[in-house]
Amino acid sequence: MDKKKFDVITFGRSSIDLYSQNIGAPFSEIKGFDAFVGGSPLNIAVGCARLGVNASLLTAVGNDKVGDFILDFLNEEGVNTQFIPVKNGTRSSAVVLGIEPPDKFPLVYYRDNAADSQVDIDDVDKARIPEHKILLINGTALNVEPTRSATFYATEIANKNKVDVVLDLDFRADQWHDYRAFGLTVRAILPRVKIAIGTEEEILAATMSHASQVTIKDQQISAPEIKGDISASIKQLLASGIETLIVKQGEKGATIYHKDGVAQQVDGFPVEVLNVLGAGDAFASGFLYGILQGWDLWKACRMGNASGAQLVTKKGCANFMPTLKESMRFIAEKGGF
Repeated sequence: MDKKKFDVITFGRSSIDLYSQNIGAPFSEIKGFDAFVGGSPLNIAVGCARLGVNASLLTAVGNDKVGDFILDFLNEEGVNTQFIPVKNGTRSSAVVLGIEPPDKFPLVYYRDNAADSQVDIDDVDKARIPEHKILLINGTALNVEPTRSATFYATEIANKNKVDVVLDLDFRADQWHDYRAFGLTVRAILPRVKIAIGTEEEILAATMSHASQVTIKDQQISAPEIKGDISASIKQLLASGIETLIVKQGEKGATIYHKDGVAQQVDGFPVEVLNVLGAGDAFASGFLYGILQGWDLWKACRMGNASGAQLVTKKGCANFMPTLKESMRFIAEKGGF
């Protein structure tokens, strides 16, 4: 693995993110928005790059000014954009987000005819996946064709070329025609995955049997309430063939579940929360940094917790990912690893 040219390639969504400038204001009373960039795979690639990781992004943009906005930002951040195609006849996607701490973070997706959903098998062939150490795939990229089959194809290439596959479950309920289709598709790809990462809600979504288990309040698409038996769901996912399941638990940190069922808690870092949107992506970038350093899972998760804790104090995501220097100082100030 250490002879690979690139460290990590993330695959999936990208967007312009319009964040409310009016912290605490109900969505209907927002007076203005700040323009950032987003999408979980994009956020993770930027977070990795800020930590010094050689990161590539496989997504797509439309032939429009929003696409230029996204690509300009990525290039300034040092993310490798050479594998990002421009899809004529499609649109770069957008997300509008409200910030109502401590517990309301509504968001609205504008993804009709989204360019990143048009990433296809030919694009995967051009992305030089065998030259990367880690392929990070994303649950939302499995919701429609051709990006669904492109994701499966990417994992096939990765498995054949000793590229570790990490899955960010990323359940975005309104992006699926049937909530249960998320779990069916995720379970089909899990045998190709080494490490899966998700919240408790996402793990329940990956195993749900009835759509009635899902409740979305205040248009919090990224944080639905999902009923179910979390212990049984974790056991089911571990039986799929993955080596490790990482359960993100917000301020509590994360829990590592090993293939043999042994669990290991990794405490979080206490901070005052402003905005939880994107915290899981920050976790993933810190975690991947640790894995690429050869750290054990516990220390890698601790690094992920540090990235997530710093980001929840900010009013955006990719634009506010911590640098390596900032994370190491933060960890030192909080008592170290």
